[in-house]
This record gives sequence, structure tokens and C-alpha cells, in this order.
Amino acid sequence: MTAPKKKAQMSVYLDPDVMKALSAYAARREQSLSFIAEAAIASFLSPDADERREAAIAKRLDQVDRRIARLERDVGISVETLALFVRFWLTTTPPLPEPAAKAARAQGGARWDNFVAALGRRLGQGPKLRQEIPGDIQEREQTGE
Repeated sequence: MTAPKKKAQMSVYLDPDVMKALSAYAARREQSLSFIAEAAIASFLSPDADERREAAIAKRLDQVDRRIARLERDVGISVETLALFVRFWLTTTPPLPEPAAKAARAQGGARWDNFVAALGRRLGQGPKLRQEIPGDIQEREQTGE
């Protein structure tokens, strides 16, 4: 049996907030301040510390990459939806004669206000179009439409 190593004493000056956090952490873990400080310093000096930090950063980057991919998909769906609607509207809507065009512009303003209000409600309570699309596609595939 080998004799335990004698530990060296060290004095450290800590910011009061850091000391408070260290004390609270040690109390929660029911460990001494020295034990927590020694473990933290050992972890900081460990060659694995850099690898763990790199792995954590890589994991976060992967999460960000997946979110950006979903965002790109959602924006692509939005752009294609708008383009399809505009193309359809332009090819199917005949121009109106001037007297009817004036009335249509007035009615268009009221419809726009209603549209913006409905959009606000929809965004506030969901579900979103991007959430409905996969369900609509699966439903059609199952019914054979």
C-alpha cells in the first residue's frame, strides 16, 4: 500500500461573485471548496478539456446547421407558394374596365386589411402552413388522390 501524496497549499483570490458561485456549488454537491476547486483546475488542465470543448462546439454547430437547413426549406416553400399563386392569379384574372377597377381597388383595400388580420391570428395561434403540408401530402398518398 502506498502512502497518500501530500497536497500543496495554494492561496487564490477570487472575485466575490465567483466565490459565491463556488460556495453554492460545493454546498449543493456536499463537497469541500478545495475539492471543487481542485477538480475544476484539473479539468481545465486536462488534455481532454480541449476535445470536450471541441465536441460541444461541433454539436452546437450541427444543431445550427440543421436549423438553417429547415429555415432554407421553409423559405423555399414560401417562395414557391407565392410564385405559384402570382403566376396563377396573373394568368386567370382578366383586366377590369376602369369603372369596375376603381370599385375593385376600394374592395381590395378592405380585403387586404382582413387578410392582414387573419394572418396575424394565424401566426399567433398556428398551425403553420409548413406543418400542414407534410400531413396533406401523406393524406393524399393514403387516399390515392
